[in-house]
Amino acid sequence: MSTDRPHARVRRTDEGTVVEYLADGPTTVRQSDQQIPELDVTQEMLLDAGDDPESWLMYGHGYAQQRFTTADVVGPDTVGELSLAYTVETEESGHHEGTPVVVPSDPPVMYQTNGPGVLRAINARSGEVIWTYRYAPDDNNPDQRPAIYCCGSNNRGVAVLGDRVYMTTLDASLVAIDRYTGEQQWWYDSAPTGEGYSATWAPVIYDGYILNGSAGGEYGVRGFIEAIDVESGERAWRTWMTPEDQWIGDSWRNGAATNWMTITVDPDEDLLYANVGNPGPDVNAAVRPGPNVYSDSVVALDTASGEVEWYFQEVAHDWWDWDASTPPVLFEDEVDGESRQLVTHPGKTGWNYLLDAGDGKLYERSREFCQHLNMWALPQETLEETPWIMPSADGGSEWNPSSYSPETGYLYVKSMNYPSKFQWDEVGEWEYPSTYLGGSFTVYPEMDDPGEAPVEWNQQQAVFSAVDPVSGEVAWQEFWPEFAMGGSMSTATGLTFTGNGAGEFVAFDSATGDRLWSHQFDASVNASPMSWYDPAEGTQYVAVQAGGGGLRSVQEGNTIAVFSLSE
Repeated sequence: MSTDRPHARVRRTDEGTVVEYLADGPTTVRQSDQQIPELDVTQEMLLDAGDDPESWLMYGHGYAQQRFTTADVVGPDTVGELSLAYTVETEESGHHEGTPVVVPSDPPVMYQTNGPGVLRAINARSGEVIWTYRYAPDDNNPDQRPAIYCCGSNNRGVAVLGDRVYMTTLDASLVAIDRYTGEQQWWYDSAPTGEGYSATWAPVIYDGYILNGSAGGEYGVRGFIEAIDVESGERAWRTWMTPEDQWIGDSWRNGAATNWMTITVDPDEDLLYANVGNPGPDVNAAVRPGPNVYSDSVVALDTASGEVEWYFQEVAHDWWDWDASTPPVLFEDEVDGESRQLVTHPGKTGWNYLLDAGDGKLYERSREFCQHLNMWALPQETLEETPWIMPSADGGSEWNPSSYSPETGYLYVKSMNYPSKFQWDEVGEWEYPSTYLGGSFTVYPEMDDPGEAPVEWNQQQAVFSAVDPVSGEVAWQEFWPEFAMGGSMSTATGLTFTGNGAGEFVAFDSATGDRLWSHQFDASVNASPMSWYDPAEGTQYVAVQAGGGGLRSVQEGNTIAVFSLSE
């Protein structure tokens, strides 16, 4: 059990989650005498990361965000022998939603995060914690505390390059940390938390720059995507997602359209593909006429300049908070008789979209992967007047990162499956820290008197689906009665791993959806799994975090679990 002491106080209020840092500045605690082997991570290693079975060097394993491992010890015939190697218990509980990174040294070293702003270096063979870094703002950043956040004290992972690890923090900062010592090297303040900004995603490094985004779409911010120099911590470019010349009146000023999950990169074309969230205010679209360009969209930008190359909008003039929030997935397949580079994205709308990676052309919108009911019905002046609508304000596919298997050609999507009611309010005088929603929404059965659930709803709150992005067909599904978040991971041997709100961590047959193995946790599994192969041991490891998962999590907890199987 870790002896770590809490460095922040987290509490929930009517306005959101309040985080109060208890330390004046960051701290690092050394917990082991062992040294981290010197192995600087290079850009070439990052370019090859998606095909490397011995590492997991970025959030989605590779730039394409496929979350697919070529490690092949664990397969359908051997997964039954997969056993728990070790666990690491953290002091911070409730929001373990991240994906660890593993650098392939001897021994391999894992970098694991959770909220608010905690990073650990762990011996990935033994589970021994080497050091723990805890972020807290210092005197250079006095307006950052306490601050209010929409949806919990999350942190979903890090980026690594050279001798540093890079992490976003809840107060919209970005820090560079020496990966051998755990000491902070520099700090970059992307936006003032005192105006509603935050950050929870894992950053991505490409060609000398950290590709960064923005969050806080419920607090009247203006979303952006930017690039930060890895050495100096200085901004290279920033592109606003509410372009003033394409929004009507002053609505762009608080138009949100934040990019609050990890960016996808195509190194061959020097393009990034960003998932962009809801416009603001969330519910009353009347105060922001027009399509609200770039909101609820997949947006392609030039990595060197930040210039927008194209965008595909899944919901124009959104009234229902249906972000395009999960990371896009890049892959190659045949469409219309030609091999093409493609981007696929499962939306909160409950459909998957297949786009041309070069120009954003829509090739296919899939069959529904969650239930739809009264979709596009406009919010009314009271919750009672609005019909039950599905997908809910939560989605559909929310931030949950999908995995893609080149072996099956399927995209594996976890989504919510329950109804919402919406109501719009007049938008008058507003200022942070009040939320900028323009109304409210609820999910069944959170109303004081929700009435009967819609008979059309199957009363299953989550669903895991295998979707063929090219044909649009849903190959197989498994519904769950409990709320579930987090992503999945697929393997070259034909397995797909994911967890659910009941605490199950499951390995499915990627082709058929048959359950082949499971492990029961005491906490909900709302994080995203990963894997690596250790050649010195001839062992494949599979890791996942259990505990928390947003405001509707079923079971809290604080476990990092690592499973193993030797050749």
